[in-house]
Amino acid sequence: MSDPIGWERHGEGVDRLVDSYHAIPRGAPVRLRTTTSNLFRPRMRAQARLDAAGLTGVVALDATARTVDVQGMCTYEDLVEVTLAHGLMPLVVPQLRTITLGGAVSGLGIEATSFRHGLPHESVREMDVLTGAGEIVTTRPGEELFDAFPNSYGSLGYATRLRIDLQLAPATVALRHVRFDDADLLVKTVAEIEATGSFDGRRVDGLDGVAFEPGSWVLTLATWCDAGAGNTGPISDYTGQQVYYRSLLERDEDLLTGHDYLWRWDTDWFWCSRAFGAQHRLVRRVWPRRWRRSDVYLRLLALDRRFAIADRLDRRAGRPERERVVQDVEVPLDRLVEFLTWFDEAVGLRPVWLCPVRATRSWPTYPLDPGVLYVNVGFWGTVHVGPGADQAPLNRAIEAKVHELGGHKSLYSEAFYDRAAFDALYDGPHLARVKAVHDPDDRLTTLYDKAVRRR
Repeated sequence: MSDPIGWERHGEGVDRLVDSYHAIPRGAPVRLRTTTSNLFRPRMRAQARLDAAGLTGVVALDATARTVDVQGMCTYEDLVEVTLAHGLMPLVVPQLRTITLGGAVSGLGIEATSFRHGLPHESVREMDVLTGAGEIVTTRPGEELFDAFPNSYGSLGYATRLRIDLQLAPATVALRHVRFDDADLLVKTVAEIEATGSFDGRRVDGLDGVAFEPGSWVLTLATWCDAGAGNTGPISDYTGQQVYYRSLLERDEDLLTGHDYLWRWDTDWFWCSRAFGAQHRLVRRVWPRRWRRSDVYLRLLALDRRFAIADRLDRRAGRPERERVVQDVEVPLDRLVEFLTWFDEAVGLRPVWLCPVRATRSWPTYPLDPGVLYVNVGFWGTVHVGPGADQAPLNRAIEAKVHELGGHKSLYSEAFYDRAAFDALYDGPHLARVKAVHDPDDRLTTLYDKAVRRR
């Protein structure tokens, strides 16, 4: 896919979606029919689903204005293929290829440019939304539907088209891996980079890092480079035998193509591909490159859940029951050390991803204070906790700790808040008022029912 599909085909896709919506019986749950998903919480199965098959492309690109109109179910992989052909890219490109633009805006999307540009919904100029009333509504920043849409996860409707800002894309990206054994120094360095936009006199365009072990932290500083700008060193390829996250401890500097930088984490799903043996040197040699991607690992994970393979092996080996701990949380930078210290003692999963982010404005249902620099802490794995694993003791403890530290938790994975706490954290009353306007017959599942009750 390299060319926009045009407005006529877009209109056909919207009509197909609206027709499928009106075909769903009243009282039946409304769900999208999707081929990929990056949600990690169980969902109620629905017989009738919205047909969004005609909403997976790029509609039109304006290279002069640096904007692009994109359908809601278009993946960032397909979006970037179109924009890079014009030397452009979105302001924030989430780290996994099959995240859709509509999914990132209505849910979670974050990456190394978030310390400058915030979250994906903050570069949206306008969008069309299929509401619970079965209508297509165009909405823009400052309007109630637009401002409540981020973090609504389909409870207010589904984006059919989004117009977003673009930036110039780099030909290559120069990386510096700066290691720390002092967490307080790491925090100070992040604050200085965010304030100045540079480190050691060099501009920083992307900033993220990894906490490998207590006393072993790495910040990766990315600088965009134009073609022929003097960065003539060897370009690394982490889609082959080499694994990207290991290079953070092995190299001081690196060079990637702009394209490969965007998907540097996807090839091995950060470090999670090791659970499938994909990082073992012998297995990797025979594992096809086209299968080294996050959506393949997600399908393997789905098979494991369906047939309880890991649970059966644990029982046979006499190992304690596992709790799945898959979360992304935002913690204020000045509380990061406190959170990581607690996390090491209470949970013990490592590595964890660190991605600084600052909201550019206030959003009712994504309550990050725009005056505060946060760090997204991502941790994805399982922990042997023994009896009671099904009660999610670690996940509940994480929720409590993040709330105690003035942080925020994404809802793409499991949540366990009671209704009062949930409404306080995610502006439940305001969300309900907006939903009542655009979904008067209450056809769409509420955010609380989606995120906590798993409906």
